[in-house]
Order: sequence, then C-alpha cells, then structure tokens
Amino acid sequence: MIKTSFSPWPRILRPLCALCLLLLLAAPVLAQTPLRFTLDWKFEGPIAPYLLAHARGYFAEEGLNVTIDSGTGSAGAVNRVASGAYDVGFADINAMIEFNVNNPEQALKAVLMIYDHPPFAIFAKKESGIQTPTDLAGRTLGAPVFDSPRKTFSAFAQATGLDADAVTWTSMDPPLREPMLLRGQVDAISGFYFTSLLNLENLGIPAEDLTIFLYPDYGVNLYGNAIIISPQLATQPEVVKGFLRAVVRGWAETLEDPAAAIAYVRQRDGLIDVDLETRRLKLAIETSVATEFAADNGMGDVDDERLTKAIAEVVNAFDLPVTPTPETVFDRSFLPEQEIRKIF
Repeated sequence: MIKTSFSPWPRILRPLCALCLLLLLAAPVLAQTPLRFTLDWKFEGPIAPYLLAHARGYFAEEGLNVTIDSGTGSAGAVNRVASGAYDVGFADINAMIEFNVNNPEQALKAVLMIYDHPPFAIFAKKESGIQTPTDLAGRTLGAPVFDSPRKTFSAFAQATGLDADAVTWTSMDPPLREPMLLRGQVDAISGFYFTSLLNLENLGIPAEDLTIFLYPDYGVNLYGNAIIISPQLATQPEVVKGFLRAVVRGWAETLEDPAAAIAYVRQRDGLIDVDLETRRLKLAIETSVATEFAADNGMGDVDDERLTKAIAEVVNAFDLPVTPTPETVFDRSFLPEQEIRKIF
C-alpha cells in the first residue's frame, strides 16, 4: 500500500489569496479622498464640464471621490462651503468677496477663474424705447434679490454714467423674471446673459427684439464665477491641485465637443432640452469663458491689476467697510501648470 502525504493548506490558501487580491484591487477606491462640490445653480449646459470630468473618471484618477450637487444661487453656494457642508463650490466671486468681508473668520478663496467675463446683463424690449443705459433712468427693473447682476448694478451704472438710484427695483422668484418682462410688469430685468436670453426666446421674444447691455461691454471690471474652496481644504494643496486638474481636463474636452458634453447633463436631469442646453453652454463659452485673456494666459488665472479694480467695484457696489487685497481673494498657488490650462 502506497502512502501519500496530503496537506490541506493549498485549498485553504486559495480563498485567502483571492481575498487578498480583492483587497488589493479595492485599495485605490478605499484610499480616495471624499469631496463635496456644490454648483451655483441647476444642472444646465454650463455645468457640463464638471459632470463630464466626474463621469469619465478624471476626479477618480486624481484620487478623489467627488459628489456634485446642484445649487440655488451663488450666495447659497458660498454659504454651503463656508459652513463646512461642502468642500468646494462654483460661485460668483463677487458674492464670495461680500461674504468674506462680513465673515472674516470664515473667509474663502477663489482658486480657478471660470467666467473671466461675468455673464451679467440687462434686458429690455426694444419697444420700451430703452436704447442706451441712461435710458434706464426712471424705469422699473426686476430680478431676484440675490441676483448677482442686480447686486452689482451700481458698478454698471457708474461705468455708464447712470445714476443707480434713478431706477426702481422689483423683486420676484427666478421663474417669474422673464415672464414679468414679457407682460410689461417691469421695464427691464437683470440676469445671466445665457440664461435670460434663452428664457426670453422660449417666451417668444427673439434677440432682435431685445436691447441687451452686457456689463463687460461697458468697461465693468468685475470677474464672474470661480471655483472656491474652504479654509480647511486649503490646507490640503495636493487635493486642491488634483481637483483643478480634473476640472480643466473636463473643460478642455467640453470645448472640443460641447454637444457630447451635454449628454452628461442629461444623465443628471433627464428632462432637459438638449438643444437648448447645448446653446446655453456655447453662449457661456463665447461670452464668459473663452476670452482673449484666457487664451493668452491659460484658463483659470486672473490679471492682478484688473482684480484690484474689480474688488474696488465690489466694495463700492455692496458698500463694504473693508477693501480686501487681491491675494486674500484669489490664490493662484493651486493652479495647474500653464501648458495644461492652455485649452483655447
């Protein structure tokens, strides 16, 4: 009788090895840094680059587990980040400056400028007789109380020689803004160019029937929306840098194919009008993102002299008691290398 030695260890080790392999494969996922990212508004065309970067795994490649939520306005996004509920936000830098002055112990910083030209605009029907900014004197303008173009209207008025106190403001919820202009309940409205323009077209008022005053066209130095971060996140520079690299990558691919990028917006809101949101995205790119400065210097940076003037305009518009310095408002130390940001 031949005896053979038998050991149970190979059978035992096989499942153990499989378990170890699974743990190794899962390690990168477990090691990812969670980040909560709040937008300024709903899931619309201009938000496509962030959703694209998320869906294609660009945040994950930077070791980040990013959650993206819609917003209710820039002021809300600023408060979300300041409260610690969110780590990163996409919000109007002017709203951030106002918050910082009033809450210095919670001051935030902008780290990547997206809207090099703010999409702030005034809209009036041509039939109203409003042809120049000074024609707004004695008229009634409408907008939500938190509307950025409304809050910075005094900067536009000063740049155009209009007395800001010569207009009367009527407040309403955002969905009522364009309908009230249509019905003649207000003489003009303020709003984001690529939002109000398309909303008015949907109501049957084409662009050729409108008088439109874009703030940047009249020498207003203001900047627009930027990526903002909390003081806590600023202590993790590599995390911030990785997040910004993924954002720039998302914008680069959106610029190459805006229509394809809108598919990621539809994934988050299946009820969007794809053609409308594609147009909205393209308008945002043309008027606010792909500027001459951004083409020359790369996406995301600011001009220090212009930023100084912009801060002064914000301080005057909001009647703030303190004038922040540019370095407390914008921190370029987190920016990706310029060659990465040269996407136009």
